[in-house]
Amino acid sequence: MILYHGTTEIIKHPDIAFSKNYLDFGRGFYLTTFQKQAEKWALRKSLRKQTKAVVNNFELSEDLSQYRILTFAKENEKWLDFVCACRQGDLVYKEYDIIVGAVANDDVFKTVDMYFRGLWDKEKALNELRYYKMSNQICIVNQDVIEKELKYLGSYEVNQNGR
Repeated sequence: MILYHGTTEIIKHPDIAFSKNYLDFGRGFYLTTFQKQAEKWALRKSLRKQTKAVVNNFELSEDLSQYRILTFAKENEKWLDFVCACRQGDLVYKEYDIIVGAVANDDVFKTVDMYFRGLWDKEKALNELRYYKMSNQICIVNQDVIEKELKYLGSYEVNQNGR
């Protein structure tokens, strides 16, 4: 499976030690199957840091049956609770090696935040989420998976007009 990681530098050897805490699926190395999504992430980060935008390409092994994988097929109650727990610093993600599901981007996070702060109940938040076009993310939580199953294929720079 070909995956993409948008950032501001070439990353040939990902290390989850450099990941931020309190992300959607906890601390890990985040990738997507959507090239355009990775380009958007790279451009966004580059604007904040005033540097170049880079998309790194990887291949993830197809046979991952020996690993603990959590997959959220859609944004449901379990996804919402998991994202909120991870963003609070709960270490629930550590039970898994790989987590796959929708991205809580800025628009989505506004909805999640309304639930998180107790302003909306779960039903209202889940109802709102169905209006957003969601992208995917694959979070590799276990460094061993990166070392054994993720192969760097190359990188390219992105500018505001695309490649």
